[in-house]
Amino acid sequence: MAEYEQPANALDALDALDALRQSIRAGRLLPGERLPAEDKLAARYRTSVPTLQRALSELVAEGLIDRRHGVGTFVRTPRRRVMRSNDRHQWEKDRARRSTAERLRTGSTEHDTGLEVTDLAFHAEYREAKADDDLASVFHIPVGTRLLERIYRTNCRAEDAPFALVHSYLVHDVVAENPDLLHAANEPWPGGTQNQLYTIGIELDRVEERITARPPTVEEAETLGLKKGVAVIVLRKICTDIGDRVVEVSDVTLCGDRTELVFTTPLTSW
Repeated sequence: MAEYEQPANALDALDALDALRQSIRAGRLLPGERLPAEDKLAARYRTSVPTLQRALSELVAEGLIDRRHGVGTFVRTPRRRVMRSNDRHQWEKDRARRSTAERLRTGSTEHDTGLEVTDLAFHAEYREAKADDDLASVFHIPVGTRLLERIYRTNCRAEDAPFALVHSYLVHDVVAENPDLLHAANEPWPGGTQNQLYTIGIELDRVEERITARPPTVEEAETLGLKKGVAVIVLRKICTDIGDRVVEVSDVTLCGDRTELVFTTPLTSW
């Protein structure tokens, strides 16, 4: 049975909030544990139900508890963290020419999360797009050039929100050399984008990543399961081939509360 702080006197909303917060942070209330009904919890903390409800609303906003309509209130189980480092691109390139069986064993999401393929649910959507001013400038192509837009969402099967929202863009006429690259039904593709490009003779030379942060849109917050006050990390990935041609541009929206970006830069010896 969970242990709770037992107040000596009646509590206001801030006191009740702090008492509940401390019980969660101290481990007296465990992840996934269901809290008692609001009237019982209010009696335990010697406060009113409306005061208790205000405290619970604050804990929901802080990401410490979840309220499930018709089910109850639970201590939130921390979501799987993602550690994204800049060595992932060389790791993917090293695998691009390996056998299908080896490429099927793991992908970049597994690399970043430590999960197995069977732990993940993968969703891909393909559609045609036209290069706007922004993408045309990055690709060095005319505005209106036909693109293939690929939208990816991957989540841990034990969770209901994806790790990130990914919009990847390829020049349609370039990837059309391999018709298999035009259909979402072939996803998840063993070996990822670098193997897809390899099938049409493209080798990447470098990957540039530009990172900013901002508040999420309403749609992003809902899709990613973000709590109030949590920012998103926006990463633009620009892939350039050995002929100095930009061949892929990806806009990746990551969760600020469960993403760690790790960049290691080797330094030349004196």
